[in-house]
Amino acid sequence: MNITAGAIGNSRLTWVLVLCIVLAGIDTFLKMPRAYDPGFIIRAAQITTQFPGASPERVEQLITSPIEDVVKEIPELDFVKSESRTGVSIVTVNISESYKDMRPIWDELRRKVDDIRSDMPDGVVGPSVNDEFGDVFGIVMSITGEGFSYAEVERVAEQVRDRLLRIPDAAKVEIYGDQEERIFVEFDNARLSELGISPNQLSQALATRNIVIPGGSFALGNERIALEPSGNFETVEDIRKTILSIPGSENLLYLDDIAEVSRGYVDPAQALVHSSGTPALALGIAMREGGNNILLGEQVRAALDELQPNYPYGIEFDLVNFVPDEVDQKVRDFVVNLLQAVAIVTLVMLISLGLRTGLVVASLIPLAMLLAIIVMSVLGIGLDQISLAALIIALGMLVDNGIVMSESIMVQMETGKRALAAAVDSAAELKIPLLTASLTTAAAFLPIYLAESNVGEFTASLFKVVTITLLSSWVISLTVIPMLCVHFMKVAPRSEAFDSGLYGIYRRALLALLRHRFITLAVTLVVFAVAMLGFRYLPNLFFPPSDRLYFKVELELPEGTAIERTEQVVSELERYMQREWVVSDSRASGVTNWVSYVGNAGPKFILSHNPKPSNPSYALMIVNVSDLALVDPAMDGVRAYAFEHFPDLRLKTRRIENGPSVENPVEVRLSGQDSASLFNAVKALKVRMAEIGGLDAISDDWGQRIKKLEIRIDQPRALRAGVTSQDIAISLQAGLSGLEMTEYREGEDSIPVILRSHASNQQDIGKVEGLSVFVQSTGQSVPLTQVANLAVVWEAARIFRRDGVRTVTLGAQLQPGVTAAEKFAQLKPWLDQQKDSWGTRVRYEFGGESESSAKANQSIIDKLPVAALIIVLVLVAQFNSIRKSFIILTTVPLGLIGVVAGLLLGHSFFGFMTFLGIISLAGIVINNAIVLLERIKIELDSGVEPQVAIVSAAMQRARPILLTTSTTVLGLLPLYLGGGEMWEPMTIAIMAGLLFSTLLTLGVVPVLYALIYGIRYSKAG
Repeated sequence: MNITAGAIGNSRLTWVLVLCIVLAGIDTFLKMPRAYDPGFIIRAAQITTQFPGASPERVEQLITSPIEDVVKEIPELDFVKSESRTGVSIVTVNISESYKDMRPIWDELRRKVDDIRSDMPDGVVGPSVNDEFGDVFGIVMSITGEGFSYAEVERVAEQVRDRLLRIPDAAKVEIYGDQEERIFVEFDNARLSELGISPNQLSQALATRNIVIPGGSFALGNERIALEPSGNFETVEDIRKTILSIPGSENLLYLDDIAEVSRGYVDPAQALVHSSGTPALALGIAMREGGNNILLGEQVRAALDELQPNYPYGIEFDLVNFVPDEVDQKVRDFVVNLLQAVAIVTLVMLISLGLRTGLVVASLIPLAMLLAIIVMSVLGIGLDQISLAALIIALGMLVDNGIVMSESIMVQMETGKRALAAAVDSAAELKIPLLTASLTTAAAFLPIYLAESNVGEFTASLFKVVTITLLSSWVISLTVIPMLCVHFMKVAPRSEAFDSGLYGIYRRALLALLRHRFITLAVTLVVFAVAMLGFRYLPNLFFPPSDRLYFKVELELPEGTAIERTEQVVSELERYMQREWVVSDSRASGVTNWVSYVGNAGPKFILSHNPKPSNPSYALMIVNVSDLALVDPAMDGVRAYAFEHFPDLRLKTRRIENGPSVENPVEVRLSGQDSASLFNAVKALKVRMAEIGGLDAISDDWGQRIKKLEIRIDQPRALRAGVTSQDIAISLQAGLSGLEMTEYREGEDSIPVILRSHASNQQDIGKVEGLSVFVQSTGQSVPLTQVANLAVVWEAARIFRRDGVRTVTLGAQLQPGVTAAEKFAQLKPWLDQQKDSWGTRVRYEFGGESESSAKANQSIIDKLPVAALIIVLVLVAQFNSIRKSFIILTTVPLGLIGVVAGLLLGHSFFGFMTFLGIISLAGIVINNAIVLLERIKIELDSGVEPQVAIVSAAMQRARPILLTTSTTVLGLLPLYLGGGEMWEPMTIAIMAGLLFSTLLTLGVVPVLYALIYGIRYSKAG
């Protein structure tokens, strides 16, 4: 059945379907999930193992290395990197980006890790596998309580968490900055020595008293009665009243006679949170899969409005990160851009085609868009800046189908053919060429979808949305547009005239080009060569920073710095922020609020943020500002203040990234097993990076060496004193950091009971020398210095490895106006020169933007042959001609002339989005060439002379091609002007490239056709 004839013959049904598309499309648009950016799969997992007291080298040898060995057995592995520091091993497993189903891989990883658990040394906690890196806590709220204790604020946070978990669109609610409770039993060394009680004996006494062991059961008649002996601690007072026996005596005493029992929190704190300079707790809220960010935001605000009146004055809630507002604003901006583009394209249609024809073609825009939105929803594609930008990009292309169809119907009606016949004949003539053009355009976007990389996944909806929209346009152009033309288009019969006005100028220019074919092509090739040389003058930038109204401040103090010192530095920076940047009555714009995470990197509040492992010497601040123009000055101010006041602080200020995160734009990895050669190379590279200039915060990830107090046990002296190495280790642990004895159970919570010495609170190295070493079995004690010598030694703070090889990563931030590509280009010759002297001892590789950009671009380049093959097959199937397919494909590289010119004139840059723009441009250029060659074929099939057919086809297709160019270029203007820095180079590439390629299509394509098919034009003809 002819779909066009059916649509026109059953026009009432067609109108009903149109109404359904409009109503369903609007309803679907309003209900679609919204996000700032599309997601991508997180292909990393962390294996964390605690080995208390072990040096980084011992952790590396005994923990990290065995774990790495089993990880390398995973066939899907891309690379494994590890960090070994005092008492902790963190192994990060990175899976190749070609794999999408992570669950079986993580299950296999857990099995392999479990297999080596029994091989771990005594005292190891773990290893534990964490693969939940994909949870994004897009809403972060802080809770402060002026005048309230920490316990009271924590209780409020737990109540708020429980309420927020009942929100329909909330998946997880986590508390940050909360402290684990402890029961501390603090003893005096001298008192225990006097009584002859060892810490181990104390621990055993509490453990045997605090039991939860069933006493069995017995039968009583027809019943069975369970026995439950008492003994477990019901209150803290029970712990205080634990009865102890004194060795060698019949006397008994209570625990609180010899030790102070108190309830508190883990000391030192593991992580802290400040909200705008005030100690706080933070709650992170993650959205359920498929949820609506904006709806989640409304639900959270409603919950807070409900909760706030229930708490006294002083309890304050502050939304420090609120992605729903960002999503709402971003979607609104892009919808406005889309509506502006629709209005511009509609206006172009009305001016170019007249009122009736213009309205007919313009009706294609909302119908195709709404049909595409329905299909997007069915396929699970939500609204975000990528999918909405794809709709804008497709807008100018989708009207091409309507323009060509209505033009053909109008031309046939002008020759006297009836409207119905003209519509049916035009659809029959154009349905395959228009489908071919749509498919080849979509195929040009296919490598973006097929790319095996995070960036490919991030931008994959470009292909899906453009393809859906173009195919929707094709369906509407074969059904609704012909029906509207039959009912509304009025055309007076007339003969074609292409000799007057602009047509006459174009005709004469085209004939001149056809008569001088070789000169035309030679000039084109020269211009192309010059344009290719122009690429070297374009700055390279992988992704520009985001336009979000906040930035990150990362603080790293020397490894081993206490969390109290880290908090002190953060507090001083916060006071500076409060003094110089916070919005006030006298300062209309500035910093609105911020959140500081001390000891960790907080939640993954946006997809591109990769939180670092917990570390007491690390802190992260997320600073919100009122105006985008303040981001850079505020970052400069913070850097300057930190540089002046904290010489040992490594501080980085970073704007939020678009796309996957890159920690350091310029990054070089040096690897080698020979530590001396490796660190000599690191030192030389640091000097070179400083010499080339343009780089800030040059540092390596190993950091400065740290000091350690080594207890060197004199075994003969210890043996004579009856003390074992284990006795010394337990005594040191109990006397300083504390020894876990048992657990106190309170409701559903288990609170560790920690035994430690009063001396543990002394800030004096003398407390170590004065410690008593207890013979754990007898309670006898001797001074530590009697059985061991103390020595201060220096060791590596952290040991990083990549694929089992020690690796030092040197990173740097960029100064304003500098690109990473420039710095890599300056470093590479020097590194290649050094490589000869390093030999096999040290090797280097680039990280940062160079690695990320190369991976992203290569992932698309790898799939370009697939797209090229599909395009060639479609073209050959359409024209049954290799030569015509060759002519069409040659227009693709020539479009680069306009791309280079546009980027240079627009002072833009070449990045990943520019690359995508060039790929998009290829599809549009091919589309124009297909339409022109198809018309030449029709002219020749009707018996027209080849010389006349080429010119006639060019005349007839000039207006549709120019209209497509105008609608695409003008339709992209709102995205260029309002889409932000991320979309600027892509839109310039498409607009400028398309403008130039249109000239090529109308001028060079006919010349190529004439040359390849041997059609000559005489100078007099």
